[in-house]
Amino acid sequence: MISLPFQENWNFGIGPADRTQNVFNLQPVIPLKLGPHLNLITRWVTPILYQPYAIPQPSGPAMQTGAYGFGDIQPQFYFSPNTGSKVTWGLGPIFQLPTGTPYRYMSQGKFAIGPTLVALAQPSRWTIGVLANNLWSVAGHKDAQDVNQFLIEPFINFNLKRAWYLSFSPNITANWEKDTGRWVVPLGGGPGRVWRIGQQAVNIQTFFYGNVVHPAGASPWTFKMTFTLLFPKPR
Repeated sequence: MISLPFQENWNFGIGPADRTQNVFNLQPVIPLKLGPHLNLITRWVTPILYQPYAIPQPSGPAMQTGAYGFGDIQPQFYFSPNTGSKVTWGLGPIFQLPTGTPYRYMSQGKFAIGPTLVALAQPSRWTIGVLANNLWSVAGHKDAQDVNQFLIEPFINFNLKRAWYLSFSPNITANWEKDTGRWVVPLGGGPGRVWRIGQQAVNIQTFFYGNVVHPAGASPWTFKMTFTLLFPKPR
């Protein structure tokens, strides 16, 4: 299955002015067959951001309240053996490219690399799995903070009738460079449904998460919507 998700994230309540950050992610997932017993699954996460300033910035006759631009792109590669097991898994590298502009507001300013893992099983009407990775910076702006960040995304889907389902898939993150305010831990979930628009299959999801753990001044809650185009591949 080739999938092309378009994902909107609204992160509310940022800073003392109660600002809202918007993150639009384009993240295609493309599986490639490397041989009779090995697949390569590629996933590129390309964010487009609206980043509110903590303090409005002067620009001509008006005050600018935030910046728009590209964030840092994260290409991911999962080598997945085709063994006929009930558990599907993949392991490979993840990269972070300092493509964000303008720097300091959209980018961490570092080229980073690390391992990434995904594993899942589908018992009965469930899909249960986890995705996890860690990134370490190896190059980039000398005045930018080093990158050492962790992500784990447990995901649980329960299939209902008429192609509806309930989903739980929080992105739990840790910034190991921080001594305090290191973790962001969301709790929540939401419904989704697979539809057909003409001959095109689509997957539509909505999620609400409350960040029960987060750094001071960061968003306490998030609303997320995803529209995914699905392209089944012949076996």
